[in-house]
Amino acid sequence: MKFPHRRQFLHLAASAVALPAVSRIARAQAYPSRPVRIIVGFAAGGATDIVARLMGQSLSERLGQQVVIENRPGAGTNIATEAPVRAPSDGYTLLWANAANAVNAALYQKLSFDFIRDITPVAGVARIPRRIAILQPSRPSGPSPPARDGRRLCRRCNRSRACGRAHRGTPGAAYEKMRDQDRQQSASGLPSNA
Repeated sequence: MKFPHRRQFLHLAASAVALPAVSRIARAQAYPSRPVRIIVGFAAGGATDIVARLMGQSLSERLGQQVVIENRPGAGTNIATEAPVRAPSDGYTLLWANAANAVNAALYQKLSFDFIRDITPVAGVARIPRRIAILQPSRPSGPSPPARDGRRLCRRCNRSRACGRAHRGTPGAAYEKMRDQDRQQSASGLPSNA
């Protein structure tokens, strides 16, 4: 069965609820009737915070209620994740979740919450592609690449601490490190260690 419009789907879902045999007076409370908090696990001013604030502003305009962005950095976003888990399940405390939450579920053995059980996804906001690039030599007589695929590259990096030009970290941090190495290399005139 296809639902051409979201409101129709919500209406059909609401009309399928069984009514009690004895009538009661019930008034639906409009959502939201008070400010909504969005908990962000990163410090203010970063990319995640900026996107969350833009989304919060848009939601505030659409819902007619204030949306407050609350930054709770630390412990790899676990501090922020714990806040909505402990809050009442009323939809007024939301978590700005990202890949770090999935990593933490596998990385930490003793968390005070179960991310899969305790957090319910509401909406997807952004997708961020991740890539690994293996640079080929610029000239045919140049050195051969350290690896021809991702599996070989990972093995090489795990064997050696000084892994040539492979970097781990956020895109910004890795980019800065590579740029600094390029500057040092061009200033010294020494060949690259790739």
